[in-house]
Amino acid sequence: MEPRMNVFENKVTASFARRLITAEKAVADSGLPAATHELVKIRVSQINGCSFCVDMHTKDAAHAGETPTRINLVAAWREATVFTEPERAALELAEAATRLADGGGVNDETWQRVRKHYDDEQIGGLTAAIAAINTWNRLNAIAHTPAGSYEPGQF
Repeated sequence: MEPRMNVFENKVTASFARRLITAEKAVADSGLPAATHELVKIRVSQINGCSFCVDMHTKDAAHAGETPTRINLVAAWREATVFTEPERAALELAEAATRLADGGGVNDETWQRVRKHYDDEQIGGLTAAIAAINTWNRLNAIAHTPAGSYEPGQF
């Protein structure tokens, strides 16, 4: 795949990306577990077909100590036994929020499962994380940002 543009070299998209990176610091300060945040970024990126983000976040997760088994099973988390109940609730919310155009939306049962495991600040962080990775996915998909060369800590 040939890139249409370099998101970090275009004046406008580079400015937007810097602001998005800054906004994501709120997620880090929310108390949402870092492992949950990475799992959500991987799953949303898989759903959206953003190869650059899948490459980045699987490598970042591995670099942070996530196991290959868990990384490989994110796409099939419902049938896997390696995720905690809080992680499963976060992945369920991430899928529902990412697939809004499919007509389902976030139902009350999903929301209650999330409320059971996370406090208000963590839910705010989870919501912001889902919104941010969906934005990154769309930015990179439009730009045709190629995957495969990302190194952990590159950005």
